[in-house]
Parts: sequence; structure tokens; C-alpha cells
Amino acid sequence: MADISLSAAVRSNLLSLRDTAGLISRTQERLSTGLKINSPIDDAKIFFEAKALNDRANTLAEKKDGIDQAVSSVSVALEAVNAIDSIVDQLKGIAISAQSASTAAEFTELNAQYNNLVTQIDNVSADASYQGTNLVNGTGTTLTVYFSESTTSVLSVTSVDLRHSSNGLSITTGATLSATSLNTCAINQLDTAIASLSAKAKTLGSNVALLQTRLDFTESYVNELESGADKLRLADITEEGANLVALQTRQQLGISALSFAGQAEQSVLSLFN
Repeated sequence: MADISLSAAVRSNLLSLRDTAGLISRTQERLSTGLKINSPIDDAKIFFEAKALNDRANTLAEKKDGIDQAVSSVSVALEAVNAIDSIVDQLKGIAISAQSASTAAEFTELNAQYNNLVTQIDNVSADASYQGTNLVNGTGTTLTVYFSESTTSVLSVTSVDLRHSSNGLSITTGATLSATSLNTCAINQLDTAIASLSAKAKTLGSNVALLQTRLDFTESYVNELESGADKLRLADITEEGANLVALQTRQQLGISALSFAGQAEQSVLSLFN
């Protein structure tokens, strides 16, 4: 059987309709996904540039989560410092009160309060854990926070010892506030402990501030990276909607043109009737 040959006019209209259908399909995909670059086929250079930005954003988002948890860990330690500082202030108040005590009953009561509060210092330091990390109980823990996977940007927060013992605040346990000399000794210990707590609070507070700054920076950085990727890949929905209307109109005109071409061939055929 001989091949059927199409006239130049019919062939041209069919090719035009095929191209228009392809453009309509592409425009509908852009409208449905909101992206003008959906795969490397659309534009390999832009696709992989956007992918690199998104990959970097995802990596930093993981780092941001670690920084956020580190902020909480150090904040818990700072709250523990503040709580222990409050306890030490109470201890100093009791030691000062003992200087004016005059009866054995008063000394007994003050001693009981004093030694109970000393015990509470250790309880607070032991309880100040966040996800298994305790930065105030003298265990030698170091919290290491990585800010980036591509640089050596890192912060190490070394734990401190806030226990009452000589390894921590150097507050004598089992104190007996029954004489002026002992009261003065206790007050001196407490003044030293308060100074130590103030220094540790400043260090931890500085670390919290730095971590919060890096957290804010990383969050902004991630947003900029994602925004950059969107600029490369996102479609203009308004423009694509207008394109779809124009393409559908072109398709209708192409169908009409194909019909006219067919009618022209029918006119030639009628000459042989």
C-alpha cells in the first residue's frame, strides 16, 4: 500500500498544533506545581543552582535545630546558677541572723535551715539537666555546637561545678552557727560563692547570647537561601495563566486552519467529479 502524503498546508498546521499542545502541557504543569523549572530537562543550569541552594538551606536547618537545643541547654544551666545564687543569698541571711541569736533553740533552728539549704544547692545542680546534658554539676561535660558544616565555626561550652563542696562553691557542710567566729567564716565563704556564681552567670549568659545570635543568623540565612532558590524556580502564576489562555486561543485557531486546509483539498477533489 502506498504511503499517504499530506499537503504542505496540512503538515504545517499539524506541526503547529503539536507544538502548541506541548506548550499548553508545559504551562499547565507550571500552574499545577507553581514552578517554572520542574526538572533538569526544563533548564539544567537553573535547576541545579536552585537545588544547591535548597541543599545548603536543608543542611543549615539541621544545624539550626542543634543550635536551638544548645540555647535551651545553656539556658537551663543559667537558670540553675540563678537558683543557686538565690539559695546562697538565703544562706547568708541565716548566717547574719545567727550573729544576733542568743538562745540554743535559735541556733538549733538556724543550723537546721542552713544545712538543709546547703543540701538543696546540690539538688538543684543535679536536677539541671537538659536532654541528658548537665553543665553545672561538675561532671566535666563539654557542649559542642557546630554552626556550619563547611567551616570550623564552633562553640564549646564547658560545664562548671556548682556543688557546695570544695570542688564547687567551697561552702562548708554541717556548719555550726553558734559563735561569732564561725558565723564570720560562713559569711566569707558565702561572699566568695556569690562572686563565683556571678562570674559563672556572666560566662553562661554570654554563651546564651552568642548562641541566640547565631540561631537568628542561621534562620535568616536559611530563609535567604530558600528565597534565592524560589527566585530561580518559581513560576509567575499570573503570567502563566495569561499564557495558557493565549495558547488555548492559538490551538483553536490552529484547528480552524487545519480545517481550512482540508477544505482546500476537498475543493481540488471536487474538480474530478
